[in-house]
Amino acid sequence: FENMSGNYYFVIIGHQDNPIYEQEHSSRDSQNKKDDYRDLCQFVAHASLDMIDEHMWTTNNMYLKIVDKFNDWNVSAFVTAGKQRFIILHDVKNEDSIRQFFQEVYELYIKVAMNPFYEPNTPITSQVFHQKLKVLCRRYLI
Repeated sequence: FENMSGNYYFVIIGHQDNPIYEQEHSSRDSQNKKDDYRDLCQFVAHASLDMIDEHMWTTNNMYLKIVDKFNDWNVSAFVTAGKQRFIILHDVKNEDSIRQFFQEVYELYIKVAMNPFYEPNTPITSQVFHQKLKVLCRRYLI
C-alpha cells in the first residue's frame, strides 16, 4: 500500500448526528494549535453531513469515496447498514487505503455494536476498540 503521510481526523457519527467516536493525527506542535485543529475538524465533519446524506441515497455502496472538500482537506465517508456515518478528513488522497480502513473499522464497529453492554448510539469507550483503531490508522492513514 502507498502510505499517506498527512494529517487525518476520523469520526463515527450516530443517528442523531452525534459523534460516537473520534480519532485524529496531526503534526501540529502546541496544544492550542491541536485544540483549534480538532475544533475545525469537528466543524468540517459536521458541515459535510448533508453531502453524505445526499450521496447515501444515490448509491448502494457503503463506501461513498470523497463526498466533500474544504481547503486542502478531502472528506471521505462510509455509511453502515444501520446508517452510522464514518467520516475521514484527510489531506492526502489514497482511496484504496481509505476503503480498506473503512472496511476494517466497520468489522470492529460491528463487534462493539453486538456487545450486549453497549448502548447503541452512545460514545464508544472500549479501550480494545481504541487500540485496534490506532493500529488500523497507522497501517492505512499515516
